Amino acid sequence: MATRKAAKKTAAKKSSIKSSGRKYSPSAGKDVEREMKAMKQGKLRSGSGAKVTNPKQGIAIGLSEARKAGKKVPAPAN
Repeated sequence: MATRKAAKKTAAKKSSIKSSGRKYSPSAGKDVEREMKAMKQGKLRSGSGAKVTNPKQGIAIGLSEARKAGKKVPAPAN
């Protein structure tokens, strides 16, 4: 039984160790929300002019615009 209690304590410590602060600013989330709404309405276009139908691509476009506007968004993965 003693080992179970010790395991719970270490698990509790691990879950409390998180990075502080937000990764994305609330205004960046609004940019993504706006782009997703445009995608669902069929108005969102990619750089080549093709209609965007993939939700991941819509999110990427929203984050890209937030970066250009200087909002708090992590650097792209590439």
